[in-house]
Amino acid sequence: MADMEDLRDGKDFGLDRPQDKGGFIVKGNANGDWGIKRRLSRLFNPDTGRTVMLAFDHGYMQGPTSGLERIDLTIVPLAQYADVLMCTRGVLRSLIPPTLNVPVALRATAGASVLTEMSNEAVSVAMEDAVRLDACALAAQIYIGAEFEHQSIMNISKLINEGLRFGIPTLAVTGVGKEMARNARYFGLATRIAAEIGSHYVKSYFVEEGFESICAGCPVPIVIAGGKKLPEQDALDMAYRAVDQGAAGVDMGRNIFQADDPVAMIQAVSRVVHELEKPQRAYEFYNDLKAQSRAA
Repeated sequence: MADMEDLRDGKDFGLDRPQDKGGFIVKGNANGDWGIKRRLSRLFNPDTGRTVMLAFDHGYMQGPTSGLERIDLTIVPLAQYADVLMCTRGVLRSLIPPTLNVPVALRATAGASVLTEMSNEAVSVAMEDAVRLDACALAAQIYIGAEFEHQSIMNISKLINEGLRFGIPTLAVTGVGKEMARNARYFGLATRIAAEIGSHYVKSYFVEEGFESICAGCPVPIVIAGGKKLPEQDALDMAYRAVDQGAAGVDMGRNIFQADDPVAMIQAVSRVVHELEKPQRAYEFYNDLKAQSRAA
């Protein structure tokens, strides 16, 4: 075990030297099995190596939150513009048309709600069911520093072990409790632990200071969570800065489906992520699409 008395924060992240991808589009996954790489190639655009994930799995813990009251009315019209759908198997089976040719990152844990300790989760989806649903990734929270930290790490580990048997990658989602610091030190720790135990990519949060170091210190891709609802231009700016500093894309929910024009917003986000469109130009594009929609 490492000597706990002399732990020092990392300083040399080699920000001037990007990690060698080994000839594969997805950072840190060049040595994966064919099936793993095949699914990752669906999750991440082969032309850019980045992704726009549409997250609407909130209901498994929060219920019918604003914008998700009727997923058939609010989310299905957006799905064609996403690279990946992030959802639960219940919503997938009941509301998402199987004719939509969009890969799915499947929420694979349950066991808590916003009314209880959220870190108290367990794996709830059998691997055979994930295969039946043609999942391209399995997703679970990793709660570093929370009451049930150990359980959440073992949940991820179980999904990784089972997923490797079937060629399905695992997405670790960094969960943050109310009392936890949302800074580079915390997310650097959480994302690195997720990668060290074998996660194929990680969902985390953008922070104003040190985000580039978080990405550099994580040997697999980081996609950022949209987090709380922001004004549209601010959300586009956050997406741009995250990708510019090393993120491999976004997994946005509220900043898309609660936008004034969700269809225009997801297309603007996609421009930022895949075309590296500057935030102001992307916001102008968003407003143009919104005006066209209202004029129709």
